Amino acid sequence: MKEIKAIIQPFMASKVIDALREIPELPGITVSSVKGFGRGRAENAKHKIIEDSIEYAMKTKLEIVVADHLVEKVVEIILKNAHTGNVGDGKIFIYTVDDAVRIRTGERGEEAL
Repeated sequence: MKEIKAIIQPFMASKVIDALREIPELPGITVSSVKGFGRGRAENAKHKIIEDSIEYAMKTKLEIVVADHLVEKVVEIILKNAHTGNVGDGKIFIYTVDDAVRIRTGERGEEAL
């Protein structure tokens, strides 16, 4: 299992999520509004906030845990639908997940997804 964490432009989130929802095996998505900065330090970000004199770009974070065979499909969909070609399009991170447990049933591993 892998966790795919994507930091994307907020205005692209609906497009990305709609495309991901088309995957029948997709277990689910966690979506969060986040702030941060990259190499450009959010200086030219269209949507930014300033807190204590630090500029932050507003982003949307998607967190998805999938079976290994879905990783490339999910990454391709995010790449295709989050891309604008502009600075600040975001990043995708892929992590190994050792285990998962469904609280309601106690199922473990991929069955818990």
